[in-house]
Amino acid sequence: MRLARFIRENEQPIIEDWELFARTLVPASENKSPRNLRNHIKDILAFISDDIESSQTGPEQIKKSEGKKLKSYEHSAAEVHASLRQAGGFSMDQMVSEFRALRASVIRLWEAQLTRATKADISDLIRFNESLDQEITEAISYYTKTIDHSRDLFLAILSRDLHDPIGAMKMSAQLTLNIGPLNERQTMLVSQIIASAGRATEIINHLLDLTRARLGSGLQVIKMPMDMAFVSRQLVDEMRAMHPSSTFKLEISGETEGKWDKARIGQVFSNLLGNAVQYGFKDLPVDVTIKGDPEAVSVSVHNDGVPIAPNTIGSIFDSLTRGAGGKSPNDQESTNLGFGLYITKQIVLAHGGRIGVTSSEKDGTSFTATFPR
Repeated sequence: MRLARFIRENEQPIIEDWELFARTLVPASENKSPRNLRNHIKDILAFISDDIESSQTGPEQIKKSEGKKLKSYEHSAAEVHASLRQAGGFSMDQMVSEFRALRASVIRLWEAQLTRATKADISDLIRFNESLDQEITEAISYYTKTIDHSRDLFLAILSRDLHDPIGAMKMSAQLTLNIGPLNERQTMLVSQIIASAGRATEIINHLLDLTRARLGSGLQVIKMPMDMAFVSRQLVDEMRAMHPSSTFKLEISGETEGKWDKARIGQVFSNLLGNAVQYGFKDLPVDVTIKGDPEAVSVSVHNDGVPIAPNTIGSIFDSLTRGAGGKSPNDQESTNLGFGLYITKQIVLAHGGRIGVTSSEKDGTSFTATFPR
């Protein structure tokens, strides 16, 4: 019997065999494999049977093997199954194990009734595996997107909920400092509260920027006439005050005025300079270069230090990289969550610009962002 027909005529024993495995998974034993999940397995088997019998060209087969076959419906049975499994508390590994068990059930039961394998049977088996792999690809993709979206919503809600109480704490500490009189130790402690609250607010703002970018709304930029040279001098002076043991060199050339978001540009400078200080050798300067040409203004921040590893430089602007617990020359263990470079790239892209990085032992590390006027 050809495989597609076998699946249709033996749907019940295939599903029962699959459910024996599904019940061994946690929390499947608690959910008792609801009927709606059983129905989606029926839909998955129906899709596979139809797909095996459908015509397929060589290029279409390659697309399917790469997980790029177009779906017939907005949400396939595999995606609905993945959504319910994710909502039911199943891990991705458990969900994939279900598909593997379904594959084993079909092949085992079909093989038991075969007297001899023909060329057509081998072809059916290949098509079956292709179809099931397509379903697994859709399920994993949907599951991952759902998890990512839920995480980003959680971060956004958490960030907003923390913003107000930390702001109130900082304001109360500032008022305490102003109304005085306080002794030297009290002043130091209250100042530390203000500084820590400011740092916490900065982290929360980064989280909000991160979630806006990842949820698809992008970073909002309000472009107004400004001078890139002025902002660079301002931020370099701030860094000199924050890091008195570090040396900063600023070089400006060409026309540096244009229309950009001044606050966001300040974030770019702050993130790149902070990154250079953290990962640069303390006895060598951080070089900042601003160059204006007729079409754009470029900002370059260079430091000498341990170069970025070649296998990570391609993902340096992804979130949670670079400073995620990594060692730097200037602190034993970094607690930087790695949002800075990701947000920096999003700001540059929101301005229609581009950003890149080069890094080697000989030439040091240079981040260069270009902003169209």
